[in-house]
Amino acid sequence: MRFNTISAGALSLLALAAAPATAQTTLTIGTVNNSDMIRMQGLTPEFEKQHPDIKLNWVTLEENILRQRVTTDIATKGGQFDIMTIGTYEVPIWAKQGWLAPLSFDDSYDVDDLIPAIRSALSNDGKLYAAPFYAESVLTLYRKDLFEKAGLTMPERPTWDFIADAAAKITDKDAGVYGICLRGKPGWGENMAFLGNMAREFGANYFDADWKPQFESEGWKKAVSLYVDLMQKYGPPGAASNGFNENLSLFGQGKCGMWMDASVAASFVTDPKQSQVPDKVGFAPAPCGIENCPNDGFNWLWAWSLAIPASSQKQDAAETFIAWATSKDYLDLVAEKEGWANVPPGTRTSLYKNDKYTSAAPFADATLNAIQHADPSPTDDKPYYGLQFAAIPEFQGLGTAVGQQMAAALSGSKSVDAALQAAQSQAEREMSRAGYGKK
Repeated sequence: MRFNTISAGALSLLALAAAPATAQTTLTIGTVNNSDMIRMQGLTPEFEKQHPDIKLNWVTLEENILRQRVTTDIATKGGQFDIMTIGTYEVPIWAKQGWLAPLSFDDSYDVDDLIPAIRSALSNDGKLYAAPFYAESVLTLYRKDLFEKAGLTMPERPTWDFIADAAAKITDKDAGVYGICLRGKPGWGENMAFLGNMAREFGANYFDADWKPQFESEGWKKAVSLYVDLMQKYGPPGAASNGFNENLSLFGQGKCGMWMDASVAASFVTDPKQSQVPDKVGFAPAPCGIENCPNDGFNWLWAWSLAIPASSQKQDAAETFIAWATSKDYLDLVAEKEGWANVPPGTRTSLYKNDKYTSAAPFADATLNAIQHADPSPTDDKPYYGLQFAAIPEFQGLGTAVGQQMAAALSGSKSVDAALQAAQSQAEREMSRAGYGKK
């Protein structure tokens, strides 16, 4: 029998030839299917070209599913994600639990340039635990051409009474134009993000100072009754299935006369590549439902942000990517590729001092003003941090359960009173079980 032999030197050369030039770290990033995040994924080659030792693996999910997946993963230390896209609700809670790794960027990142309200919302005990990819408050987006046709002028401080009157006057269902589009898809970060804030605009909260749920309060009844009435009369069909992305699409198609939602929508509805009405959109603050409404209104505050699970074995590489994706240079990169109006908004003070941005983005001042006047801090009448959410661990499940009740009221399968009564009962059970309000 004959054997082929290869020298040790030849084996070494073959091994070297088979080995990669550099060892790669693969980062798995869980993110939401919003347009800014999809754009970030499209720029993956730019990052990998600068960092050939890091490869990005994206897991892109619908908002409600993302929230469930990342919460389960981090609570169980599942290790599925190296970077998670989370928000101002999760960061302080998870940081206190020791679930997130603190971030430490070098001077070139310029942490002090982050808008103070956003930086504070993503910090715990003075340490930054997530970096904001984009941040938002709430705006009223409306069709200037439809208002002009109806002889309407948007007030500097709109009220819900005005909004209701305007919705009736600009609705033209035969032409496929609905006077108002609002979130209906159930979820603590979907319909409840909107309704929680709307209830506050009518003077209500999720809980009173003693942690008693408030869903049967006068403010909640007024807010939800008006919401259901407006959407059933002047909203699009199937509204109980519409979240942020669905309403964004409807507005961009010219089918919504008004839309109260996240300020981040402004860049998309004014982009000719994505909107059929880019030059017809006006911006106003969120409406108010009470007579003594504060001058700065009631604005929610949110930041989709990138964070690292404390259990990650790839923290250095993850921090490298987060620094890149939330840097000033990233804003410049998006501006170069997509134009200044399309850079992720709401995170850095310097962006709003940049004439190239403010001249290209007609919504810049309105967005910054809304963010700067958002105050989610606890007050005498509410013991929790948050406006569109309550920053307690139980809120995620409770908010989603209540959101199902609100969707039932919107679809007509329950009355408003029955939905609020069910929400109150669910909330009282959950809060009692968790021990809130006990002396």
